[in-house]
Amino acid sequence: MTGHREKAYALLKADAEKIQKLIEVQMGNLTMPQCPLYEEVLDTQMFGLSREIDFAIRLELVGEDTGKQLLSELERKLAALHDASTKR
Repeated sequence: MTGHREKAYALLKADAEKIQKLIEVQMGNLTMPQCPLYEEVLDTQMFGLSREIDFAIRLELVGEDTGKQLLSELERKLAALHDASTKR
């Protein structure tokens, strides 16, 4: 079962890293205060990741604290993006 847990965490981490890259690209190329299309895509990605994490937690492949930590890190990045967009 440990192998499945490690694989589940690695997959969730990879998905979180993809979303993080989206955030970093937006922060690096921020040319307008807000881009509704980008925000919609990002919201959809975050929702999808949260559902993946919930599923992994329910299967007991990932601990609840670990899942919440992954989402928290991304939410902090989102907050930084929002702050950067409102300051321009």
